[in-house]
Amino acid sequence: MSSNWEQLNAAAAAALAGKDFRAASTALMQIISLRPDHADSWFNLGYARRQLGDFRGALDAYAAALAHGLTGAEASHVNRALILSNHLGHAIDAETELQQAIALNDKFLPAWLNLGELYEDQGNAVAARRAYDRVLHIAPSNGRARARLAALAVLDGDAAAAVEALEQRCLAGLAPDDDALEILFALGNTLDAAARHDEAFAAIVAANELSVRLRHPGQRYDPAQMRQLTDALCNLPRPGQPRVDDKDAARGLFICGMFRSGSTVLEQLVARHPQIAVGGELEAIPAFVHAHLQPYPVRLNGISESERTGMRQIYAETLASICPASRYVTDKRPDNFLHIGLIKTLFPDAKIIVTRRASLDNLLSIFFLNFADSVTYSDDLRHIVHYMQHYDRLMVHWLKQYPDDIRIVDYETVVKSPDAALAGIYAWLGLELDDGASRSEKGAAAVIRTPSNWQARGPLHRRSVDRWRKFEQPLAAYRQLLAGLPNFDWQNI
Repeated sequence: MSSNWEQLNAAAAAALAGKDFRAASTALMQIISLRPDHADSWFNLGYARRQLGDFRGALDAYAAALAHGLTGAEASHVNRALILSNHLGHAIDAETELQQAIALNDKFLPAWLNLGELYEDQGNAVAARRAYDRVLHIAPSNGRARARLAALAVLDGDAAAAVEALEQRCLAGLAPDDDALEILFALGNTLDAAARHDEAFAAIVAANELSVRLRHPGQRYDPAQMRQLTDALCNLPRPGQPRVDDKDAARGLFICGMFRSGSTVLEQLVARHPQIAVGGELEAIPAFVHAHLQPYPVRLNGISESERTGMRQIYAETLASICPASRYVTDKRPDNFLHIGLIKTLFPDAKIIVTRRASLDNLLSIFFLNFADSVTYSDDLRHIVHYMQHYDRLMVHWLKQYPDDIRIVDYETVVKSPDAALAGIYAWLGLELDDGASRSEKGAAAVIRTPSNWQARGPLHRRSVDRWRKFEQPLAAYRQLLAGLPNFDWQNI
């Protein structure tokens, strides 16, 4: 048993290191069959299952790790909280898990930081500040807490005080690390809010330069890879399977497009209809790609009916866990635009809304946001332009393939004439236009999990339209590059 145990441990470790989470899960289950009480293996199985998109299985594995006396149990509670809040929409249960982590270790920073973010997602700024203040009491140099406190100060209309606090921190000296990155991005955005635009742009340039230095070489944007992916997606044959009578799985209302193109605001507006529920940024579609469809997108050509059925069932269960009764549940994962071919393969009747924003405003908004490692092209204006060019090319392709099932919605139209935009969307979805009173009473979702959560909660405004003009000089060269984009105009298709 000892020899087999060691071999399985080595195999699981190698699979986790290589991000082969299916192989890791298999090896870990074999380890657990030999040692059912091995808490660390249960914990690692929770991680592998989460990466595979098996969120309920991951919850069970983390619970088993806790039941078997996991050392550092607070980490398991935090991971359970992230699954509950980010993937299953159970914010109250997530808060309970975070409080349990803090009860075990009241100096565990991930628990306090995630609690602050959860309170922000719920619109509770007072409680969020208390959580971030606790972080700074434990770790005064923590950049995430300082950045979030600065953003909350701007929300209160006190950008000047936020700038002063961040500048003092910069004067005290910043090590070139993730804390410095958070603070520089926060400084740039607070300077912008304080109408000190030249200084704001300089701070954001410095922040993105640091982001490039900190980013692992394997996680940097590869223009050739993006071009190859776009070519492969455009060469995919349109799926020819018959329509599927699967009302539960077909409930997904997909909202996608470039990051920072207005999808959060649109989702909150659309979900005022009593038959539409907010799902947020679901990870089901990217999880299918990662776990079942490699190499992607070539693997789509050989997808079997049983595989389609399995993925549809998983997706239907995900939507049911969010809201079992609504006609539609939104799936607002912006980069699902890459997977429209997969979405239409799984759900031939799927309706897809693509948000579009003026290119320069979109470019600037991406550049000003700290995506860390999650968006590889965001820290270089040239790379953002390159990505947008291939995004436009891909959208022209999808619109040719599915002209009746994709609706383009412009951010500028939404903030200028929201009622007209909503009326058109509801008619396209076959929903009756509910009276204004019932739509306004429903209001925004209780939990909004994106960087735009505070903007989405407030009244609509047009302050972000033509924002690029405040930075006209440093953006001049990129204005010329973006001027030739077709922006997937229907008339050009």
